Amino acid sequence: MQPQQLLSLHNLRRLGGGRVRLLFAHGYGCDQSMWRLVAPVLARDFEILLFDHVGAGGATAPYDPARHASLAGYAEDVLAICRALGPEPVVFIGHSASASIGLLAAGMAPECFARLVLVSPSPRYIDDGDYIGGFSAEDIEALLALLQADHNGWAAAMAPTIMGHPDRPDLAAELAGSFCRMDPQQALGFARATFTADNRADLARVHTPSLILQSREDAIAPPSVGAYMHRHLAGSALVTLETSGHCPHMAAPAETAAAIRRYLADLLPEAA
Repeated sequence: MQPQQLLSLHNLRRLGGGRVRLLFAHGYGCDQSMWRLVAPVLARDFEILLFDHVGAGGATAPYDPARHASLAGYAEDVLAICRALGPEPVVFIGHSASASIGLLAAGMAPECFARLVLVSPSPRYIDDGDYIGGFSAEDIEALLALLQADHNGWAAAMAPTIMGHPDRPDLAAELAGSFCRMDPQQALGFARATFTADNRADLARVHTPSLILQSREDAIAPPSVGAYMHRHLAGSALVTLETSGHCPHMAAPAETAAAIRRYLADLLPEAA
């Protein structure tokens, strides 16, 4: 397959024209439009690359139920995109599930990545001994059962919890609408791959410098998870934003963009 054809299958779009390229990856149930408040701000200094995972947004890439049953399949997609873009490494900016996808991709092919920015990441959502992921195994199975039984009902119920801003119902409504646009079977497969994953051991395989960016309150990935990742991810920095919810790029876009730019400031020409 020709590189441009592959990029088209993932609905790749470009903004800006800086020397450093930022590849943005959306989280579960979302698409590239969720970066619309952050990407244009960073496009003043960087080249912005936006894409959709299989089954999301404008992507027409084929969904493989076997390969996409784990986040490793999505990581392979990311590596294919990186290679289609050319030999220069990218800064990968991944939200939620895509943070884990980026970590897996960086472990597989570190030469593709200059840095990682992990927004609201979690290597495991299920509690395990001293590790507090935020959910019990029973919680996750109940969540997946509801998603399978009533996709739209799940979206309406979960979006306010994920967004975490009851004073801004428009944000939860937008997120719920995004969830509902996914094909139900593909959404269930991506959800199971996301919420049952355990990528803690993969942290030791990643040596790409990384920024962990989290909210001070997050019902999906509590701050203790960010602290855990910071301890176990070599070369990482941890920044906590003064906002709440699992989607700071939507709820606090100016603060999110500023934190990313500060972390990447030494890559800009004026820093040379």
